[in-house]
Amino acid sequence: MLFSEIIKMALGSLGANKLRAALTMIGITIGVFSVISVMTAIGALQSSIESGISFLGSNIFQFAKYPANVNVGGEIKKKYQNRRNVTYREALHYAKLMEGNAREICLKTFGYEVKGQAVYNGVKTTPSLLIVGTNRSFLTANAYTLGYGRNLNEEDVELSRRVIVVGRMIEKRLFPHETPIGKVVRVSGHSYTIVGVLAEKGTSFGQSQDDLCIMPVTRFFEDYGEAKRTVNIATQAFSTEAYNQTLDKGISAMRIARGLRADQENDFEIYSNDSLKSAFTSVAGIVRIGAFVVSFIALLAAGIGIMNIMLVSVTERTKEIGVRKSIGARSRDVLRQFLTEAVFISEAGGILGIILGIIAGDLLAAWLKVDIIFPYGWAIAGLLVCSAIGIGFGLYPAYRAANLDPIEALRYES
Repeated sequence: MLFSEIIKMALGSLGANKLRAALTMIGITIGVFSVISVMTAIGALQSSIESGISFLGSNIFQFAKYPANVNVGGEIKKKYQNRRNVTYREALHYAKLMEGNAREICLKTFGYEVKGQAVYNGVKTTPSLLIVGTNRSFLTANAYTLGYGRNLNEEDVELSRRVIVVGRMIEKRLFPHETPIGKVVRVSGHSYTIVGVLAEKGTSFGQSQDDLCIMPVTRFFEDYGEAKRTVNIATQAFSTEAYNQTLDKGISAMRIARGLRADQENDFEIYSNDSLKSAFTSVAGIVRIGAFVVSFIALLAAGIGIMNIMLVSVTERTKEIGVRKSIGARSRDVLRQFLTEAVFISEAGGILGIILGIIAGDLLAAWLKVDIIFPYGWAIAGLLVCSAIGIGFGLYPAYRAANLDPIEALRYES
């Protein structure tokens, strides 16, 4: 028999039992969907790591009370909460010790608990602005660029001036038809003069990076308090080659500023873009393993379902097989037909799972506002796995059908 004839007969047999074939196919669809959707989403996030996780500038490391992944629970979270805050005095001591050993040193503290809302001439921004107390190095340390106006300077910090540099979202909301430079706005009940506007940075994992205003760290402490605040310290090395040496000096300076003895462990966190990427990669790896386990179980169950349905089909069509063999059909023709049916069910479920998985993964990527991708590698792997499942679990029923004795088969149900 020609292979095209075998395919037509296989599709005709499946068409006669549409509901049964569809229900069998769903198991494959679920298994493939689970792994493709997760891999698509992770792939999309991976492609945006440079813009999403790399929130620090180049050749920069940072000291902080909390690690970058601060959303931890239980005893781990309590451990970090019980640490001493990095005080502004300690940060200044560190900066003095590192003079001449670093290109830039950024001191910054965040008003996460402050209801940040800017008001100008009765127009208000959303009450979700991030207020940052910092110095002139904030732009370098956090990969921002100045759009126009001027940056904060050392005199602003020394004199606690009421000046701010605002993000592009604030400019668009409050000053759609005029320049904000020199205008006085009220932010959370305090008045400040805008001296600069940051260039647009976009979003990171669905959150805008342009909804912020930065002010001299000393002014921040006067307006919003200093007692219970911790300061993050970002340090930029002169070059990539000097990075490790600068990091070693920075750790020593930080320990001195914190008053730690030689036998005491560091009571602060150290992280950089590379460490954040490594953390993301390790988490992504765990998610991938979880997706593989879930998918393997689902595909195994689906494969057993295919074998069961094909065995039932062989039993139901015993007389048909006997008739075909009696008029000249060879055993290998029967084997191919039943194997084709099993592979078709598996591949149809796999293709549907791939399509739904890519749609779900890219919808998540679109929601996080990262680049949408098509995982060609995983799609091809999914098709190959589905073919293997169809062949592996369909081989025994097909072999059983091919080896039926035609005389015994003709007697069946007669």
